[in-house]
Amino acid sequence: MIERLLQHRPRVLFALAALCLAAVIGALLAQHVGGVRPCPWCVLQRGVFLLIAAVAALGGLAAVAAQSAQATVVRVAAVPLIVLALAGLVAATYQHEVAAESASCAMTAADKILTALDLEMRWPEVFMVTADCREAAAYRFLGLGYEIWSGLLFALIGAVGLSLALRRPAPETK
Repeated sequence: MIERLLQHRPRVLFALAALCLAAVIGALLAQHVGGVRPCPWCVLQRGVFLLIAAVAALGGLAAVAAQSAQATVVRVAAVPLIVLALAGLVAATYQHEVAAESASCAMTAADKILTALDLEMRWPEVFMVTADCREAAAYRFLGLGYEIWSGLLFALIGAVGLSLALRRPAPETK
C-alpha cells in the first residue's frame, strides 16, 4: 500500500500538507479549548509546520501542473521539506532536552525568531506565547509531551521527504 501511495507523489505532498495543518489545528484546539499554554518553542514549531504545509502544497500543485517533469518537481520540493523537518526536529529536541528544564524561555533562539518576525503581534491567535518552557513541558497527550509528538511528526516528514527525494521514477508502462 505504501508503495502504491508513493507512486502518486503529488498526493504524498498534499497529504503532508494536510497532516501539518491538522497538527497546527490540533495545537490550537489544545490551546484555545483545552487550556494548553504554549511556550516559544511550541509556537516556533507551529510556524515550521505551517511552512512545511505551504512548501508541500505548492510542490504538489507544481507537480500536478508539470506532468512530464512530475518526478523532478517532487524531488525539488522534497529538499526544503527535509530541511524544514530537520529544523523542526531540532526545535522539538531542544525543547524537550534543554528548554523544558528552564523556567524561562526568554531570549532563546525561538523567542528571538518570533520577536524578529513579529508573529505574536501579527497573528496572536496562532503565535502568542503564553507559558514558559517548564510549564509547557508538563502538558501531555496520550502520555507523551507535545514536543515528543511534534518531533515524531517532524521525523516522519523528514523520512517521507527523503523517500521522495531519493526514489527513482517508476518505469512507464505502455
